[in-house]
Amino acid sequence: QLHHQGHAHSIEVYENSQLAGGLYGVAIGKVFFGESMFSCASNASKVALVHLLKNTDYQLIDCQVENPHLKSLGAFNIERSAFVQQLRDLL
Repeated sequence: QLHHQGHAHSIEVYENSQLAGGLYGVAIGKVFFGESMFSCASNASKVALVHLLKNTDYQLIDCQVENPHLKSLGAFNIERSAFVQQLRDLL
C-alpha cells in the first residue's frame, strides 16, 4: 500500500544486467526514512544513494542506526529534540 501511495521507494543498481546493489525506504514529505542498503559489487549502494539524492528534494534522511558505512557517507547523529523539530518542519 505504501508503494501505491508513492511512499515506498527502492533503487536498484545493475552491472552487466546483474543486480549489484541498492537501497529502499519510505518517503514522507521531504524526509526519506532509509530502511536498508546492500552491495554485491563495490560501491553499488553508494551509487543508489547518489541517484536518490540527485533526483529528489529530500531535506533529511533518517539512517536509523549509526554505523561506520553511513558515517563514511557523511551521516551524523543529531539530538532527539532537533530531529523531532526537523520532522515537524519537513513532514
